[in-house]
Amino acid sequence: MHDLTCLIKGCQARVYAPAGTHSICREHFLSYLTWRRRKGPQMFLKYAGMTMEERDPIVAEWANTIRVEEIPTASAPKA
Repeated sequence: MHDLTCLIKGCQARVYAPAGTHSICREHFLSYLTWRRRKGPQMFLKYAGMTMEERDPIVAEWANTIRVEEIPTASAPKA
């Protein structure tokens, strides 16, 4: 967990947990757990026995399912 930012592009939240050899924030970590749960109980057993490097392709597969929401910029004040 030496990364200082979340693996998900555009996310500026503080890192919370490892995801393979990368790190993710708490919100994305919970999303990742939900995604793995939907893959079935065998995913947890398989994932638990993997090294961090072996987990990277699974993390990449999950990361591709994340919809990147645009971060609002400082908008002009409304009159």
